[in-house]
Amino acid sequence: MTSDPPFLIDPSDDDEDVAELPDGVASRGAVDLRPLVNAQRIPGWVVRAIVLFWIGYVVVAVLGRVWDRLAGLGLLLLISLFLSLAIEPGVNRLHRRRGWRRGSGTALILFGVLFAAAVFVGAIGTLVGSQIADLLQNSETYIRDTVDTINDTFGTELDAEEVVEEFNRDDGPVQRFIDGQQDNVVRLSIQALSGMLAALSIMLFTYYLVADGPRLRRAICCRLRPDRQRQVLAAWELAITKTGGYLYSRALLALLSALFHWIVFQSADIQAPIPLALWVGLVSQFLPVVGTYIAGLLPVLITFLDDPLKAAIVLAFIIVYQQIENYFFAPRITARTMELHPAVAFGAALAGFSLLGAAGALLALPAAAMLQAIVGEWGERHEVVENDLVELGVLELLAITDRSGFDESRHHGVVVAVDGTGAVVTRLGDIDAPIYPRSSNKPMQADALLGLGWEATPEQVALACASHDGTERQVTITLSTLAAAGLTEAALQNTADL
Repeated sequence: MTSDPPFLIDPSDDDEDVAELPDGVASRGAVDLRPLVNAQRIPGWVVRAIVLFWIGYVVVAVLGRVWDRLAGLGLLLLISLFLSLAIEPGVNRLHRRRGWRRGSGTALILFGVLFAAAVFVGAIGTLVGSQIADLLQNSETYIRDTVDTINDTFGTELDAEEVVEEFNRDDGPVQRFIDGQQDNVVRLSIQALSGMLAALSIMLFTYYLVADGPRLRRAICCRLRPDRQRQVLAAWELAITKTGGYLYSRALLALLSALFHWIVFQSADIQAPIPLALWVGLVSQFLPVVGTYIAGLLPVLITFLDDPLKAAIVLAFIIVYQQIENYFFAPRITARTMELHPAVAFGAALAGFSLLGAAGALLALPAAAMLQAIVGEWGERHEVVENDLVELGVLELLAITDRSGFDESRHHGVVVAVDGTGAVVTRLGDIDAPIYPRSSNKPMQADALLGLGWEATPEQVALACASHDGTERQVTITLSTLAAAGLTEAALQNTADL
């Protein structure tokens, strides 16, 4: 079997034609051109790589262009999704317990949310507008008072009249700033109309997501296997429960905060107590960590312009109320919903603001709550080994039993001793941590029965205060207790002895 003859060129030949020589024939000084021919041929994988690169480049460019155009719509849909998760528990309750149609229940709740938002914006807008009008009308008085305070505090000799004259100059910086804002009236009007259109779009999307929620979920589940359907529906239900519960708990805490701040603001005769109370309540609850300080800044500043002493009272109450809320109201309200760790809430708000701005910071809280709930339900749990690094400080080491010099068992718990007035005398561990009291409630139940007139023997009281194994003597005492009340064993509702 022979191969094709190589392509050879003899440099001594004047003719530039290529001669083909049979195998085994050597030509002195001949040059093999096959490597040069192969080197000039582009490999096939290079061509494919170039084609794929340009296709990917075009696709990414098109998707980027589309995203730039639809980013606003995507944000509206995201807000609508979280709002629908928040109000669906209320709609489900109206639908199942009151017999309302889902569309009617959704419309009622959405109009309620819209009305509350309008009241809040109107109240704050009225407050800010009135403060600006008062500042402009009494600007000279405020300037003189401020200059006098600075002179008295820092020992300066500023001339209040010169400052007033500079403020009122037609070509002064203040007047130039006011004239410059007149050009923004049209732009602000367009932004206001755009905001109203966006709010209307969010309401419309939310309405359909909630009113047609069962149909939407059915359309998704019909394309999945039954096991996948159960997983999707479980995650969906968890998202609805936790997101709605978190937002409802925040709203309830905001209402409590607004109520107590309104009482204090009204008692201190502070200007616009209702708008300021609403501002403090809402901002402090829906902006994590820093929301309390931002919320308290506005009423303190407004009150300070009127009376520094009242401003100090307002600041002191805001600080005190925050502690009461953290240790009394919040644990009880959020116990049945979900409480975000402050670090998680703050980090989520920063991430949301970086991605989507102010709207992202607000959406980050329910998103983090929903994600925390889903992650918390996922995976297997194991008992944590004893180690100082994982000690929570709730339980204290109370006793150690040993055998032959080795620790056989270690008993942790919480201990508290009180005097006759209920004051704590000594404690071990976190006595405020929630626990399952179980049989430790029996002595208190027996004491309540005795206080209500139960005439019992010492044996009957001892049995009522403790758990037992159902021995013959214990059964006899139990039957005697029933007989004294005119009852028999048939009155018991405990599990039958099998």
